[in-house]
Amino acid sequence: MRIAFGQTFDVSAGYFNTASIGIPPKVAVDGLLDAVRRWQSGADSAPDFDADVRLARKAWGSLIGVDESRVATGASVSQLVSMVAASVPDGTRVLTLGGEFTSVTFPFAAQAHRGITVTEANPADLPSQVDRFDLVAVSVVQSADGTVLDLESLRDAAAASGTQVMLDVTQAAGWMPLRLDWADWVIGACYKWLMSPRGAAWLAVKPEVLERTVPIAANWYAGDDPWTTVYGLPLRLAGDARRLDLSPVWFSQLVAAIVVPWLASLDIEAVRDHCVGLADGLLVALGLAPKGSAIVSLDIPDAGEKLAAAGVKSSIRAGRVRLACHLYNTAGDIESVLAALRG
Repeated sequence: MRIAFGQTFDVSAGYFNTASIGIPPKVAVDGLLDAVRRWQSGADSAPDFDADVRLARKAWGSLIGVDESRVATGASVSQLVSMVAASVPDGTRVLTLGGEFTSVTFPFAAQAHRGITVTEANPADLPSQVDRFDLVAVSVVQSADGTVLDLESLRDAAAASGTQVMLDVTQAAGWMPLRLDWADWVIGACYKWLMSPRGAAWLAVKPEVLERTVPIAANWYAGDDPWTTVYGLPLRLAGDARRLDLSPVWFSQLVAAIVVPWLASLDIEAVRDHCVGLADGLLVALGLAPKGSAIVSLDIPDAGEKLAAAGVKSSIRAGRVRLACHLYNTAGDIESVLAALRG
């Protein structure tokens, strides 16, 4: 057991795979086990989970700096990105980064029959190319190597050109301070840095683009009053971002309602300093330049095998070893990585 930022975690030493699967605090596991027992005994009814959905929605909005009225809830990044991709006009020119996570890019590429094009750029060149495109679709932190987007330059370039912006915060929200109320769409999933079971995701929509965002998965839960929009026409969707809601994955929302409000209550700058301090400390110890990210990507021969043999949990992405430092990691974990790589 480890104590970090006031919570207890049952995580093994050397766990650096948060960028794939986040480890929940014990309080969240206890809450989930209680929910499973209630399910087993038939103690719950469907509306009992509505409070969890609302609480998780509000807390996720707080993490990115937007009001809950602007936040829709879904199940995955690709599902929510697909809603955006289906909403942009025919012929939309989309700019992204080379090697971007495909849940961000594939939904737009799948709209090629409508004349939608997707162009890849290098991170350093992206801001200077914004004015040639209608939409920028990109992750705030790159999944493959942890590259952090220059948000300030992107915001300024988009404001000057009128280009719309869609951001994926899945690898950023939870460790990185964010204020993204300026972006047209912001999307993120729960199961990495937010340490909840896969099955919950959120979409923040700017008020002026809400009416242009097509609710392609319109359902009863997106209704103006979900428990009276279960049957029959006419269409009667909520007036705010809830009109884009997907019917919730209950247990994912329940755990998110425990973990995400806790994260939102923390000093996120302190969380960032902890995570980035460990990651940059590892890079410096290896003679590499710090990157200011919680994700480290290493091109070291046999690194994956050496780390696995030492009991260090990492992943391979784009042919390189990826390690992710979250709030439950320690300096001792970093020492175990260095010992494995130098052994």
